This record gives sequence, C-alpha cells and structure tokens, in this order.
Amino acid sequence: MNSFKDKVAVVTGGASGVGRCLAQQLAADGAKVIITDINAEKLASVAAELTADRPSGTIEGIASDVTKEESVQGLADTVFAKYGRVDMLFNNAGVGLADMRSPFWDLPTKDWVWGFGVHVMGPVHGIKAFVPRMIEQDGEGFVVNTTSGNGALHSITNTPIYASSKAALTSLTEVLYGQLKEKAPHIKVGILFPGPRLVNTGLLDSPRPDEYRDPANPLPKGVAMSDLAQRMGGVEMTEPEDVAAYCLECVKKDQFWMLHPESSLDGFEARAASLRERRNP
Repeated sequence: MNSFKDKVAVVTGGASGVGRCLAQQLAADGAKVIITDINAEKLASVAAELTADRPSGTIEGIASDVTKEESVQGLADTVFAKYGRVDMLFNNAGVGLADMRSPFWDLPTKDWVWGFGVHVMGPVHGIKAFVPRMIEQDGEGFVVNTTSGNGALHSITNTPIYASSKAALTSLTEVLYGQLKEKAPHIKVGILFPGPRLVNTGLLDSPRPDEYRDPANPLPKGVAMSDLAQRMGGVEMTEPEDVAAYCLECVKKDQFWMLHPESSLDGFEARAASLRERRNP
C-alpha cells in the first residue's frame, strides 16, 4: 500500500497510546480515520483534539466495545454506511491486567475473560465484522493486529493472562495471513510488536469496566510505564509515535512481521533452543 491518501482506516484503542498516534499519522498522510474506544467521552475529546491539529485527512470517533461482537458489528455497519469502504483495520486495543498481583491459580476468572476478550476476541470480532466486506471491495486492504513480545516471542511468567492472550493473537494472525494469502491475496496482514523497548503508554492503568472486576480480589493502583521504567533502573523507553511510524512503514512494504530491527530476540532464541533440544526451559 504505497499511499494512505483518501484511504479509510479504523483504529481500535484509538483514544490513547499507539492507537492515537496511528490515527494522527494516518490523517496527516491524508487518510480518513475512525478511532474507536469504549470510553465515549474520552474518545470525543481525543478526536476533537486531533482534528484541531488540522491534518490533511479526517479523524472521527465512534465508541464501541471490542469485547462485544454486536458492538463491533454496529461499528462496521456505521463506517461502511458512511464511507462505503474500509481499507485498513488496526486491531490495536490492549489492556494491562495486573495479573502479576497473584499466582496463576488465584487470579479471578473475570481477569481472564477481560484479557482474552480484548486481546483475542476483540480482533476476532473486528475481523469478522470488517474483513468479509473488505474482501469484496476493489483494491488492496490491510489488517494489522497488535501483539507483544511477551507471549508472541516468549512468556514472562508473572503475566499469565497477558502473555497467553498475546500468544493466541499471534497464532490467530498467522492463520489469518495464510488464509487471506490463499483466498483473498489483495488483503494483506501484519502483526505489530510495539517496541523495541518498553513503550511509554498508560497500558498498566487501563480503565476496567465493572463487569470485569472481582470485589474479592481488588486491583492494585495502576502505574504509568514511565514510572515502571524508573523502577527498573531508568531503562530507555520507546515513544508511541515511533511505534506508529514504524507500523505504517511496514504497511507500505506489505510486511507481516512488524518487529523493529533493534528488538531483542534473546528470550525467543532461548525458547527455541529449549524446544529444539527437548530440554526444560
């Protein structure tokens, strides 16, 4: 996809972080961008703020809940009714789960339902709602799913829900790539690994709907990634606008593995060696 001018793009998790930066950069390149998020008030504020920057494209906010199939279908219906097509779908919504607070077996089921609802079923709902109609369109299209090195490359043991949901999303995306390559090669697929370092977002302080809260297992106070970086000894961070820029470079190259060249593969290589040698991790 050589140009984003006049392309229609839908970005989930578009009210903050990488999603917000994707919207801003796509609009600056002339795209018509629809950002979606569960928080309608924040979404409207962000859309207005980004629009005030006077990009050459447009940015519109439409609230939806990616964990609910009917909500995402409604989003797709609204977008296709207004714009007539969708050229790019960014399944970017992600949440921090505070799953390091308890051992695997003590984490509430609601934590698992929310984590997999956002990271796995969110993209599934997006694919089901948008991709069949994208296939029927003239011209090329692109789907980007946002994963994490935690789960996709190797799993950090104190984040069981986050890691396993991102591992599932990575497998799902590889399958989608293979099926579209065979059945609809004009629709490309990419999987984004934010990085190459800790990304400066509010992921660890994700607002959680009441339906996914367990009063018997209260959540710790969320922290900013910048605070976490300081606790880790002042490690260098990656800004979300840099992740978005790299992602869009990869879209233009029809690149599937959107893994920054500076990203560490140490954990992945250790995992692969363990598997090859049939030895315990």
